[in-house]
Amino acid sequence: MLETLFLIAILIISVIIHEVAHGVAANMLGDPTARMAGRLTLNPLPHIDPVGSILVPLVLSLLPGGLIIGWAKPVPYNPYNLRAKRWGPALVAVAGPAVNILLAVLTAFALRSIPLLGITLTTATSSLLISIVFLNVILAFFNLIPIPPLDGSRILSALLPYRYRYIIDGLERYGLFLIIFALLIWGQIAGIAFTLTSLLVGK
Repeated sequence: MLETLFLIAILIISVIIHEVAHGVAANMLGDPTARMAGRLTLNPLPHIDPVGSILVPLVLSLLPGGLIIGWAKPVPYNPYNLRAKRWGPALVAVAGPAVNILLAVLTAFALRSIPLLGITLTTATSSLLISIVFLNVILAFFNLIPIPPLDGSRILSALLPYRYRYIIDGLERYGLFLIIFALLIWGQIAGIAFTLTSLLVGK
């Protein structure tokens, strides 16, 4: 049970940092909406969604299968305030997964480097660090799927020529069903995340 609570805590912290990254990117690109809403803070209280940050991860942790997902309140931003008009939303979107990848890489680096300093990590500490890597890898990977409202859809929207806008419109129409399908193949998604985690931590 204690391990599960640690995993949920790591997940909450990771999704909060993910959302703050969106707000910071928007602020740097000229939109102060998140800053004015008090969302450019690592204080969890303004970010926690009672359902997505607490209830859903807790319920899923009690079910078989090992699927634990969650989310924080989306950071608000106004795309019309962004200096980079076409690419602005994509840059804001990519900031979230990018910071999760950065957290995963830095944690993996620490896991590899600490023993080189002559410090022996306990099994519990190693498992905790590996969990940080894994959860951030899977958050980044899942959010980069080009399905609305995931971050990948905004990136895809910026990359596609305008004449292919109908693709994004179609994805938005069926976004919920596509996300459900993505959850149904969660085992494959988790498998990819496990492989990437193993490469990062060297285990």
